[in-house]
Amino acid sequence: MKKKYLLWIAMVAIGCMSCNNEWEDEQFTQLVSFKATLNSDGVSPIYVRYQTDGVKRYDVPVLVSGSTVNSQDRTVHIGLDPDTLVSLNLERFGTYRTELYYKQLDPQYYTMPETVKIPAGQRQTLLPIDFTLGGMDNANPLNMVEQYVLPLTIKDDESYDYESNKHKHYRKALLNVIPFNDYSGIYDGSKSLIYLEGQKDAFTVSKHKAYVYNDNTIFFYMGLRDANYIDRKYYKLFVEFTDEYFEGKYKLKIWTDNGGADGNNFALVKEVDLVGEAREKQPLYTITEEMDATKPYLKHVYYTLYIDYTFEDYTLSPGNRLKYTVNGTLSMQRDLNTLIPDMDQQIQWD
Repeated sequence: MKKKYLLWIAMVAIGCMSCNNEWEDEQFTQLVSFKATLNSDGVSPIYVRYQTDGVKRYDVPVLVSGSTVNSQDRTVHIGLDPDTLVSLNLERFGTYRTELYYKQLDPQYYTMPETVKIPAGQRQTLLPIDFTLGGMDNANPLNMVEQYVLPLTIKDDESYDYESNKHKHYRKALLNVIPFNDYSGIYDGSKSLIYLEGQKDAFTVSKHKAYVYNDNTIFFYMGLRDANYIDRKYYKLFVEFTDEYFEGKYKLKIWTDNGGADGNNFALVKEVDLVGEAREKQPLYTITEEMDATKPYLKHVYYTLYIDYTFEDYTLSPGNRLKYTVNGTLSMQRDLNTLIPDMDQQIQWD
């Protein structure tokens, strides 16, 4: 009985040694892939600070999978993949909403290398992409009425010293380029009241997205419009943040690029001043900050915009202009993780 027991122990020990040794060998195939998480829209959003007169770099991780350390130097070849972007647009929007299609980012707005190296012993490298969102010679800023994607793929060839991951969402990266500045983002619209002429009840839009125009200017879509409207480009409301102090707040400059009787006929709301004269009501803003009560590293920044204006909808019902008056405030909260050294990376995006 004792001999059988000792024999059983010896067999278990040999089995354990065998199990330990097998992890010295690669259990899977070492495959190369991007690290670019998809959202519900099928793209990978990347936030790039808008600098019209400069270059902003964004690094995309490139990984080697497997159960063991990368065994050799690898030169990974990166290319564009417009076909996958075409497929995404057709799947999401069909053939009847082409105005909503993601546009492929034009080469004037970025540069990147065709190859990156992953040294032996390392599992990851970075693909540097330099964005110039002001366009060629900073003379053609990116038009944010559209949405842009940089579609990347890891190339394969028998002569290459690597094999790409065959799963589409690992081998490819659809980078949805989202420029931002200090004022862009999602504003709460529950206190911005939209009145159609002749009606007492107001409309509201729960969220208004502010898009980048330049370093200190954003634009919204007027009234009820958002990015899903075909005619959205005719109703842009530009908002410039100034340092000019006025009655306890700071001044905003407001305009549109399609005003006048032939356009949206934008105008600021009139008010009566202290001497009884009518004047345009000055758009204003405030920005306040506070640290979180329970997370001392988290800073909250609160934006409040005071904007009252009128405009006319002339495209919904051609020949029948609909006049709207918008009164109230738009507000946004931006959260910053102050533990992160890079200020552009501190923002906690939704």
